[in-house]
Parts: sequence; C-alpha cells; structure tokens
Amino acid sequence: MHPFGSRLLGPADQRAPSLRRRVQILLTTTLLAANTLGATIALTLSTWVIPGPAATPATRVMITTAVPAYVLLALVLGSLWGTNHALRALRWALEDRIPTDQDRQVTLRVPRHLTRVQATLWALATVLFTTTIAIIQPALVFTFAFTTAFAGTVVCANAYLLSEFALRPVAARVLGDEPRGGTGVRVRMLLFWCLGTGVPVAGLLLVAVFALVRDAVPTTRLAITVIVLTGVVLVIGLLVTEFTARAIVGPIWSVRDGMARVREGELDTRIPVYDGTELGLLQAGFNRMATGLAERERIRDLFGRHVGPQVAEAALAAEVEHRVLEVAVVFVDLVGSTTLAATRPPTEVVELLNRFFAIVVDEVDRRGGLINKFVGDAALAVFGAPVPVTDHAGAALAAARGIARRLPVELPACQAGIGVAAGPVVAGNIGDARRFEYTVIGDPVNEAARLTELAKSTPGRLLASSRAVERAAPGESARWRTTDRITLRGRTEDTILAVPADDPD
Repeated sequence: MHPFGSRLLGPADQRAPSLRRRVQILLTTTLLAANTLGATIALTLSTWVIPGPAATPATRVMITTAVPAYVLLALVLGSLWGTNHALRALRWALEDRIPTDQDRQVTLRVPRHLTRVQATLWALATVLFTTTIAIIQPALVFTFAFTTAFAGTVVCANAYLLSEFALRPVAARVLGDEPRGGTGVRVRMLLFWCLGTGVPVAGLLLVAVFALVRDAVPTTRLAITVIVLTGVVLVIGLLVTEFTARAIVGPIWSVRDGMARVREGELDTRIPVYDGTELGLLQAGFNRMATGLAERERIRDLFGRHVGPQVAEAALAAEVEHRVLEVAVVFVDLVGSTTLAATRPPTEVVELLNRFFAIVVDEVDRRGGLINKFVGDAALAVFGAPVPVTDHAGAALAAARGIARRLPVELPACQAGIGVAAGPVVAGNIGDARRFEYTVIGDPVNEAARLTELAKSTPGRLLASSRAVERAAPGESARWRTTDRITLRGRTEDTILAVPADDPD
C-alpha cells in the first residue's frame, strides 16, 4: 500500500532532502507536461483544424518562430517561477520543522498559485498572439484567440490537478488530523467539470457558430474540424476526469486499506491526511476511530489483567450478576513472607513475588480458572465462575498439584501453603456502583483459606477437602487420598482432609 496513493510520492516518513528532490522533480515535470500538451493543442488547432483562410507568409513566420519561442520561454519561466515559489512556500517542510499557521495557509494555496502562474502566462500569450495576428492577418483573429485560450484552459486544469497530486506528502504534514483550508468536493467537481467539459464544449460551439457565419467554409472542412475538436474535447475531458477521479478515490482507497489492516488487528494503523476537502475529514475520522479502538483495546486489556479475562468479557457483555454457583476454590499463601520482607531488599521481594504469582497464574489459566484477587502475598483462584468450567473441582485440584510441584523446583526461596475446597458460593459484583469488584462469597472460600493455613505446616504443603475430591472426575480424584478428619478454625463441622496420593504422611 502506498500511503499517498502512488509510488511516485514516496513513503510517509521520507526525510527532508528526499522530499525536496521529489517535490521539485514532480512539480517541474508536471508543469512542463501540462504546458507541452497545451502548446501542442494550440498549434494543431490553429494550423490544421480551425476553419479559416490560409496563413500568409508573415503569419507562417510567426507560427514557426515567435510561437515556439514564446512557448519555450513560457515553459522555462513558468516552471522556474512556479517551482521556486512552491519551494519557498514549502521551506518549513524541506527544513523538517513544525509549520506555523502562516506556513499552513501558504502551503495549501500552492496549487492555486501555480495555476494562476500558468493562467497569467497563457492569458499573456492570448493577448500577444491575438494582437499580433490582428495586425498581420485579421481574418485569423478568432482562430488564434480561441486556440490559445482553449489550450490555456487545458493547461490550468491539468496544472492544478497535477500540482495537487505532487504536493500530497507536504499537505499531509500540514493537515495532520485537522483538514482545513481546501475547497469542498462539490466545488472541486463543478470546477473540474467547467475546465474539462464546459469550456471545451463551449469552444466547440463557438467554432460551429464561426463556421456558420463564414459561408465559405466547405462542408468537408467543417466536418473534419468538428471531428478533430470533438476528439480533443473527449481526450481532455477524459484526462481531467481521470485526474479528478484519482484525487477523489485516492483518500477513499487509503481509508479502505486502513480498515483492512485494522480488521486484521493492526490497531496502530494511521493513514496520512493529505486532502483538504471532506475526503480529508474522512481520513482524519478513520485515524480518530483507530486511535479510539486502540485505546479501548488497551483499557480492555488492562481491565482484563486486573479482574481476569473472563470477568472482563462478562462485564462488557453486561452479564455479571449475583448468582449461586457450584465452584472450586484454590487459595495459595506464601510461608514466612514477613521474614522474607525483613531480610531482603524491597525490589528483590517484589521480583520474587512476581515470579511466584507467575507460576500460580500459569497453572490456573492453563485449566480455565480465574485469579479472583491477589491479597498481599496470597492469591485466590476460582474455577466455575463467572464462566462454567467442565469438572471445576478436578481443574482446581490439578492446578493446585501443578503449583505445589513447580514451586520447590523453580522458586525454592518461596514456599507456600495451598488449600482447595469446593461447594456452592454467591458470585457477583461486590461494592459500590462507583467502585466494585467481582468476587465469590461462601463457605468454600473460608474453608480453602483455613486449609492453606494448616497446609503450611504439613509435608507437601497442599491440602484439599474431601468434598472437592468427591466432586472431581475419576481421572483427578484417583490422584488423591483422604487422611485426617479435623475441625478447622472458625467452622462448626468437620473437614476430611485429602492430599495427593504420592505425598508422604
């Protein structure tokens, strides 16, 4: 994808020296091409097409010497005049500095200034040649006046369109995300219709009227004149329409390509805003949309990191409500965290905690659980809320075994007690409407916390309630065995303890 609609205009991040060379070459080339086309049309029409008397020797001398000399002079003068003024107006861009408000206004007027330069030179040519021919051969006054004015109109139309095209990289730096200062699409279309269709057709009408007035014009010559002029009008109209269509479609294509990239997940996509009309507003609107999507995704990601992706998805879908659910709970708490904090630098403690929690999160996520909260050096994980988990008890028990297995190997400096319980809880948002959190409340949470305290002083440092093991699928429950019956602190009924089958007594 080319950011400005054409490979000729280069990349969006091109440096000032490259931009200067590119702009200077494109402006000079396009102005020379427009003027050469105009001169060719003028000479062709005045010499072979427009009906009239044969040229006298003096007229032929003017056509073969004065006209080419002026055209050459106009080509050089117009290119130098227009290009030098454009480069002065664009000095801020070529020096790679931020434009002032005056720089912006002058830059956006460059295509119009270049068009005025061409209009001045061709108006001067019209007056000069018409006056000269009125002196040496008055019968050809209409022919020279019409062909020169017609060619000048063609040059002005193409000069504006081509210079606007060449200056897109600079216009993008001026407009930013606030297009302003350009003509509207409707005015632009009407102007280009006048230049590409209205004026040429009016000229064709004038030639027809002139031929009718001159009774001596042969029918064959008139037919040839009409055919050639019609062909010229069609070609010029096609050129202006093509350039106009590209000027309009280019920004739309850039938005289309940008939307395709956003659809593929590239939310950092931005497109250059190089059009000062409503199309530029469309480009700027796309950039604001992409920025908003990226910010929304960043907030969503941050929200998901704080509350868990499942809770975030449920909250965004407005599905979080208080419900009684069957869940399994895993509670993990570091052993000796107070001593750890007192004997090690704070940065080292934070690093150890992060590594510890990374293991916990990894095992819980792997089995579809939710890290409901971090409480200092402890973590509470829930399986079965807010999103149902197949065999929630088995998943919780497997996650607990994975944590107990990895901690001594990967982080021997951190020992933790792990408790697992299962049963009915109330799950939903708790707090005030201005600040709440998703959590679960019920006996299994308290039971898991008490089992964690007890596990800190038992071999393997992992205990589960028999109810959690009984609720697990056979594949996981077979990995556990029951041991003692105990009344946990703060509870009235006994809890039958279970440990992994391969743990020592």
